[in-house]
Amino acid sequence: MLGSSRESLLTLRASLEARKRDEGFASVSDDLLAVAGVLGDEKSLRQTLADSGQPVELRSGIATSLFEGKIAAPSFAVLDQVVCARWSNDVDMVDAVEQLGAQAAFIVAETDGTLDRVEDELFTFSRAVDESPDLQLALTDPSVSAASKGALVRDLVDGSASPTTTALLSYAAGHLRGRRPAAAVEELARLASEQRRQVLAEVRSAIALDTEQATRLATALTRLQGRQVRVNVIVDPDVVGGIVVRVGDDVIDGSVSARLEQARRALSA
Repeated sequence: MLGSSRESLLTLRASLEARKRDEGFASVSDDLLAVAGVLGDEKSLRQTLADSGQPVELRSGIATSLFEGKIAAPSFAVLDQVVCARWSNDVDMVDAVEQLGAQAAFIVAETDGTLDRVEDELFTFSRAVDESPDLQLALTDPSVSAASKGALVRDLVDGSASPTTTALLSYAAGHLRGRRPAAAVEELARLASEQRRQVLAEVRSAIALDTEQATRLATALTRLQGRQVRVNVIVDPDVVGGIVVRVGDDVIDGSVSARLEQARRALSA
Protein backbone atom coordinates (compact mmCIF):
# COMPACT_ATOMS: atom_id res chain seq x y z
CA MET A 1 0.00 0.00 0.00
CA LEU A 2 1.09 3.56 -0.72
CA GLY A 3 -0.07 7.07 0.05
CA SER A 4 -3.42 7.54 1.72
CA SER A 5 -4.06 3.79 2.02
CA ARG A 6 -0.88 3.24 3.99
CA GLU A 7 -1.59 6.15 6.32
CA SER A 8 -5.16 4.99 6.89
CA LEU A 9 -4.08 1.45 7.70
CA LEU A 10 -1.45 2.61 10.20
CA THR A 11 -4.06 4.73 11.98
CA LEU A 12 -6.57 1.88 12.01
CA ARG A 13 -4.05 -0.64 13.35
CA ALA A 14 -3.22 1.66 16.25
CA SER A 15 -6.92 2.18 16.94
CA LEU A 16 -7.57 -1.57 16.88
CA GLU A 17 -4.78 -2.18 19.40
CA ALA A 18 -6.38 0.40 21.69
CA ARG A 19 -9.68 -1.51 21.60
CA LYS A 20 -8.27 -4.84 22.78
CA ARG A 21 -9.90 -4.59 26.19
CA ASP A 22 -13.35 -3.78 24.77
CA GLU A 23 -16.14 -6.18 25.60
CA GLY A 24 -16.67 -8.55 22.67
CA PHE A 25 -13.18 -8.03 21.21
CA ALA A 26 -12.71 -11.80 20.84
CA SER A 27 -15.26 -11.71 17.99
CA VAL A 28 -13.53 -8.96 16.01
CA SER A 29 -11.24 -11.21 13.95
CA ASP A 30 -13.99 -13.53 12.72
CA ASP A 31 -16.32 -10.59 12.08
CA LEU A 32 -13.82 -8.55 10.07
CA LEU A 33 -12.72 -11.54 7.99
CA ALA A 34 -16.37 -12.30 7.21
CA VAL A 35 -16.89 -8.69 6.12
CA ALA A 36 -13.71 -8.82 4.01
CA GLY A 37 -15.11 -11.90 2.28
CA VAL A 38 -18.31 -10.02 1.43
CA LEU A 39 -16.40 -6.99 0.16
CA GLY A 40 -14.13 -9.19 -1.92
CA ASP A 41 -17.14 -10.73 -3.64
CA GLU A 42 -19.16 -7.52 -4.09
CA LYS A 43 -17.21 -5.18 -6.36
CA SER A 44 -19.78 -2.40 -6.57
CA LEU A 45 -20.18 -2.34 -2.79
CA ARG A 46 -16.47 -2.10 -2.04
CA GLN A 47 -15.99 0.55 -4.74
CA THR A 48 -18.72 2.68 -3.19
CA LEU A 49 -17.39 2.27 0.35
CA ALA A 50 -13.82 3.07 -0.74
CA ASP A 51 -14.78 6.09 -2.87
CA SER A 52 -13.57 9.21 -1.05
CA GLY A 53 -15.60 11.24 -3.53
CA GLN A 54 -18.74 9.97 -1.80
CA PRO A 55 -19.84 11.74 1.40
CA VAL A 56 -18.62 10.06 4.59
CA GLU A 57 -22.22 10.01 5.84
CA LEU A 58 -23.31 8.01 2.80
CA ARG A 59 -20.53 5.42 3.14
CA SER A 60 -21.09 5.09 6.87
CA GLY A 61 -24.84 4.79 6.34
CA ILE A 62 -24.41 1.94 3.85
CA ALA A 63 -22.11 0.08 6.25
CA THR A 64 -24.60 0.63 9.06
CA SER A 65 -27.54 -0.70 7.07
CA LEU A 66 -25.63 -3.80 6.00
CA PHE A 67 -23.57 -4.76 9.04
CA GLU A 68 -24.67 -3.04 12.25
CA GLY A 69 -26.25 -5.56 14.60
CA LYS A 70 -24.93 -8.46 12.53
CA ILE A 71 -21.41 -8.23 13.91
CA ALA A 72 -20.16 -7.42 17.43
CA ALA A 73 -20.16 -3.77 18.51
CA PRO A 74 -16.34 -3.39 18.54
CA SER A 75 -16.19 -5.06 15.12
CA PHE A 76 -18.65 -2.57 13.67
CA ALA A 77 -16.79 0.34 15.29
CA VAL A 78 -13.62 -0.74 13.45
CA LEU A 79 -15.50 -1.25 10.18
CA ASP A 80 -17.08 2.20 10.43
CA GLN A 81 -13.60 3.69 10.82
CA VAL A 82 -12.50 1.75 7.73
CA VAL A 83 -15.26 3.08 5.48
CA CYS A 84 -14.72 6.63 6.74
CA ALA A 85 -10.98 6.49 5.96
CA ARG A 86 -9.30 7.44 2.67
CA TRP A 87 -8.17 4.66 0.33
CA SER A 88 -6.19 4.80 -2.89
CA ASN A 89 -8.45 2.08 -4.32
CA ASP A 90 -11.06 -0.46 -3.28
CA VAL A 91 -8.63 -3.39 -3.23
CA ASP A 92 -6.52 -1.61 -0.61
CA MET A 93 -9.61 -1.28 1.56
CA VAL A 94 -10.30 -5.03 1.37
CA ASP A 95 -6.63 -5.74 2.14
CA ALA A 96 -6.89 -3.47 5.17
CA VAL A 97 -9.99 -5.22 6.55
CA GLU A 98 -8.22 -8.58 6.14
CA GLN A 99 -5.08 -7.32 7.89
CA LEU A 100 -7.12 -5.86 10.73
CA GLY A 101 -8.95 -9.18 11.09
CA ALA A 102 -5.65 -11.03 11.32
CA GLN A 103 -4.22 -8.44 13.72
CA ALA A 104 -7.25 -8.87 16.01
CA ALA A 105 -6.63 -12.62 16.11
CA PHE A 106 -2.96 -12.07 16.97
CA ILE A 107 -3.86 -9.58 19.72
CA VAL A 108 -6.08 -12.22 21.34
CA ALA A 109 -3.38 -14.89 20.91
CA GLU A 110 -0.77 -12.61 22.48
CA THR A 111 -3.08 -11.98 25.42
CA ASP A 112 -3.82 -15.67 26.05
CA GLY A 113 -0.20 -16.77 25.55
CA THR A 114 -0.65 -18.76 22.31
CA LEU A 115 1.02 -16.40 19.83
CA ASP A 116 4.29 -18.40 19.81
CA ARG A 117 2.35 -21.52 18.85
CA VAL A 118 0.42 -19.68 16.13
CA GLU A 119 3.61 -18.31 14.57
CA ASP A 120 5.20 -21.77 14.52
CA GLU A 121 2.07 -23.29 12.95
CA LEU A 122 1.91 -20.62 10.23
CA PHE A 123 5.55 -21.25 9.35
CA THR A 124 5.03 -25.02 9.25
CA PHE A 125 2.00 -24.67 6.97
CA SER A 126 3.76 -22.25 4.62
CA ARG A 127 6.52 -24.83 4.16
CA ALA A 128 3.96 -27.58 3.56
CA VAL A 129 2.27 -25.48 0.86
CA ASP A 130 5.60 -24.57 -0.73
CA GLU A 131 6.58 -28.23 -0.96
CA SER A 132 3.26 -29.57 -2.28
CA PRO A 133 2.40 -28.78 -5.92
CA ASP A 134 -0.87 -30.69 -5.49
CA LEU A 135 -1.95 -28.49 -2.59
CA GLN A 136 -0.97 -25.34 -4.48
CA LEU A 137 -3.01 -26.51 -7.45
CA ALA A 138 -6.06 -27.25 -5.30
CA LEU A 139 -5.91 -23.87 -3.57
CA THR A 140 -5.53 -21.89 -6.80
CA ASP A 141 -8.07 -23.85 -8.87
CA PRO A 142 -10.76 -21.31 -9.91
CA SER A 143 -13.34 -24.09 -10.25
CA VAL A 144 -13.09 -24.90 -6.52
CA SER A 145 -15.24 -22.70 -4.26
CA ALA A 146 -13.83 -20.62 -1.42
CA ALA A 147 -15.79 -22.73 1.06
CA SER A 148 -14.29 -25.95 -0.33
CA LYS A 149 -10.75 -24.55 -0.18
CA GLY A 150 -11.30 -23.47 3.40
CA ALA A 151 -12.69 -26.90 4.26
CA LEU A 152 -9.64 -28.55 2.68
CA VAL A 153 -7.30 -26.56 4.89
CA ARG A 154 -9.37 -27.25 8.00
CA ASP A 155 -9.22 -30.97 7.23
CA LEU A 156 -5.43 -30.76 6.88
CA VAL A 157 -4.74 -28.89 10.12
CA ASP A 158 -7.75 -29.71 12.31
CA GLY A 159 -6.69 -31.29 15.57
CA SER A 160 -3.05 -30.31 15.20
CA ALA A 161 -3.28 -26.53 14.89
CA SER A 162 -4.76 -23.99 17.28
CA PRO A 163 -8.24 -22.57 16.57
CA THR A 164 -6.64 -19.21 15.71
CA THR A 165 -4.31 -20.73 13.12
CA THR A 166 -7.08 -22.88 11.67
CA ALA A 167 -9.44 -19.92 11.27
CA LEU A 168 -6.82 -17.69 9.63
CA LEU A 169 -5.53 -20.36 7.25
CA SER A 170 -9.00 -21.48 6.18
CA TYR A 171 -9.98 -17.87 5.43
CA ALA A 172 -6.75 -17.20 3.50
CA ALA A 173 -7.17 -20.38 1.45
CA GLY A 174 -10.55 -19.24 0.16
CA HIS A 175 -9.58 -15.61 -0.42
CA LEU A 176 -6.21 -15.58 -2.14
CA ARG A 177 -7.28 -12.90 -4.65
CA GLY A 178 -4.43 -13.70 -7.02
CA ARG A 179 -1.77 -14.30 -4.38
CA ARG A 180 0.32 -17.46 -4.16
CA PRO A 181 -0.89 -19.62 -1.24
CA ALA A 182 2.53 -19.58 0.42
CA ALA A 183 2.73 -15.79 0.02
CA ALA A 184 -0.64 -15.34 1.73
CA VAL A 185 0.53 -17.45 4.69
CA GLU A 186 3.86 -15.58 4.83
CA GLU A 187 1.89 -12.33 5.07
CA LEU A 188 0.05 -13.72 8.09
CA ALA A 189 3.37 -14.72 9.66
CA ARG A 190 4.71 -11.21 9.08
CA LEU A 191 1.69 -9.66 10.80
CA ALA A 192 2.07 -12.06 13.72
CA SER A 193 5.70 -10.99 14.16
CA GLU A 194 4.72 -7.33 13.97
CA GLN A 195 2.25 -7.89 16.79
CA ARG A 196 5.26 -8.79 18.91
CA ARG A 197 7.16 -5.77 17.51
CA GLN A 198 9.51 -8.19 15.79
CA VAL A 199 10.92 -8.46 12.29
CA LEU A 200 10.59 -11.83 10.55
CA ALA A 201 13.70 -13.21 8.85
CA GLU A 202 13.57 -16.16 6.44
CA VAL A 203 16.86 -18.03 6.51
CA ARG A 204 17.75 -20.66 3.90
CA SER A 205 20.55 -23.04 4.76
CA ALA A 206 21.84 -26.28 3.24
CA ILE A 207 21.63 -27.89 6.69
CA ALA A 208 19.44 -27.36 9.73
CA LEU A 209 20.77 -24.86 12.27
CA ASP A 210 20.97 -25.97 15.88
CA THR A 211 19.47 -23.83 18.65
CA GLU A 212 22.75 -22.09 19.46
CA GLN A 213 23.41 -21.20 15.81
CA ALA A 214 19.86 -19.91 15.30
CA THR A 215 20.12 -17.81 18.48
CA ARG A 216 23.46 -16.29 17.42
CA LEU A 217 22.06 -15.48 14.00
CA ALA A 218 18.93 -13.89 15.48
CA THR A 219 21.11 -11.79 17.81
CA ALA A 220 23.30 -10.60 14.92
CA LEU A 221 20.30 -9.74 12.76
CA THR A 222 18.66 -7.92 15.67
CA ARG A 223 21.73 -5.70 15.99
CA LEU A 224 21.75 -5.13 12.23
CA GLN A 225 18.04 -4.31 11.98
CA GLY A 226 17.76 -2.36 15.22
CA ARG A 227 14.67 -4.40 16.12
CA GLN A 228 14.03 -7.83 17.59
CA VAL A 229 14.28 -10.44 14.81
CA ARG A 230 12.53 -13.81 14.73
CA VAL A 231 14.32 -16.38 12.55
CA ASN A 232 12.54 -19.04 10.50
CA VAL A 233 15.03 -21.54 9.05
CA ILE A 234 14.33 -23.40 5.81
CA VAL A 235 16.61 -26.26 4.79
CA ASP A 236 17.38 -25.76 1.09
CA PRO A 237 19.98 -28.03 -0.57
CA ASP A 238 20.32 -25.56 -3.46
CA VAL A 239 22.14 -23.18 -1.10
CA VAL A 240 25.06 -25.70 -1.04
CA GLY A 241 26.76 -23.98 1.91
CA GLY A 242 26.43 -20.79 3.92
CA ILE A 243 23.05 -19.09 4.28
CA VAL A 244 20.65 -16.77 2.48
CA VAL A 245 18.72 -14.33 4.69
CA ARG A 246 15.62 -12.42 3.59
CA VAL A 247 14.21 -9.69 5.81
CA GLY A 248 11.33 -8.02 4.00
CA ASP A 249 12.72 -6.87 0.64
CA ASP A 250 16.35 -7.09 1.80
CA VAL A 251 18.38 -10.18 0.89
CA ILE A 252 21.77 -11.12 2.33
CA ASP A 253 23.20 -13.90 0.16
CA GLY A 254 26.18 -15.56 1.81
CA SER A 255 25.69 -18.91 0.12
CA VAL A 256 28.37 -20.96 -1.63
CA SER A 257 26.04 -21.26 -4.64
CA ALA A 258 25.98 -17.45 -4.97
CA ARG A 259 29.77 -17.25 -4.83
CA LEU A 260 30.08 -20.03 -7.42
CA GLU A 261 27.69 -18.15 -9.69
CA GLN A 262 29.74 -14.97 -9.29
CA ALA A 263 32.90 -16.89 -10.20
CA ARG A 264 31.21 -18.42 -13.25
CA ARG A 265 30.15 -15.00 -14.48
CA ALA A 266 33.66 -13.61 -13.95
CA LEU A 267 35.18 -16.44 -15.97
CA SER A 268 32.71 -16.02 -18.84
CA ALA A 269 33.11 -12.22 -19.02
